[in-house]
Amino acid sequence: MGMLTGIVSMVVIGLVIVKVAQSHLGQALARRISGRAGAGDQELREEVMELREQVSHLEQRLAEGEERIDFTERLLARGKDEARTHG
Repeated sequence: MGMLTGIVSMVVIGLVIVKVAQSHLGQALARRISGRAGAGDQELREEVMELREQVSHLEQRLAEGEERIDFTERLLARGKDEARTHG
């Protein structure tokens, strides 16, 4: 009985491995292992590059906004100091 269970288990495991290898998951895994990039990979790379450019642009705009806020704070602080000396 034990040997029969082992044989059946090995056959079932073998069938599962074959089915996974034939599936999209197995094909994607094979491409990843062999280092071949699919069309979807190229699309993802392009999207990542586009998003990085957008982030860079937003960082630049944020830095400009911070500079404007700093300038405004300095003007307001100077205005308060002048009001105290004249007031």
